[in-house]
Amino acid sequence: MKRFIIILVLFATTILSASAQTINDTTTIAPQKESILMKVENWYANNMNYLSITLLMTIESSFIPFPSEVVIPPAAYVAGKEDSSLHMTESYPINVLLIILFGTMGALLGAIINYVLSMWLGRPIIYAFADSKFGHLCLLSSEKVKKAEDYFNDHGKVSTFVGRLIPGIRQLISIPAGLSKMHFGQFLLYTSLGASIWNIILALLGYIAHGQMDLIHAYSHELSIAIMALLGIVVVYFVVKTVVKRVKARGNEVKG
Repeated sequence: MKRFIIILVLFATTILSASAQTINDTTTIAPQKESILMKVENWYANNMNYLSITLLMTIESSFIPFPSEVVIPPAAYVAGKEDSSLHMTESYPINVLLIILFGTMGALLGAIINYVLSMWLGRPIIYAFADSKFGHLCLLSSEKVKKAEDYFNDHGKVSTFVGRLIPGIRQLISIPAGLSKMHFGQFLLYTSLGASIWNIILALLGYIAHGQMDLIHAYSHELSIAIMALLGIVVVYFVVKTVVKRVKARGNEVKG
């Protein structure tokens, strides 16, 4: 448990990097998209409730680009204010848990949309859509879809869990799951676990950063380096664990 808490705290200081960089890149390439994002942020600030959390997280988890970093962290911060619509109980941790719950529900709904559409439409139509004008407006491309599909094929079904924690893969990992017709129950389980962990980390950041997104953006470069280092550690851990299991299995076969 202690090891898990340490990893969680380290992860909590890193996961906002890629989306923050995406926002910065979008500002440079297409200023009009920034204004749309700002309008949504302003609307959310004035209409922050559990329904709007679920709605925006559904959008974020589908193929429509929207950063979850502007949804969960501010909500976790505002939940501590007595005059907030998110202040459902006198217990601040319970209020945050409700935010995580509704955020995860929204993320799961968005992932299901991607899964069902991918399974129903099939690979040719999905790739054609990704390269269409509307697909490009959604910041999609066949290269991005192929990257998510390669990741899914390389890491198996568990990638729907791990992929939820990796920027650039997170929103798209449900597409190859649908294309491969992954067992729906397993898809729901892995997606729910990954989305809940992501939202827990975002909620922690909302508390630590006190809802100040500019503070998080200011350290986006350092955070991106940290997240890559952490992911490297995780990969090494699983590789070593797999090798040890195989060595033990071979040893048991020799003894037998």
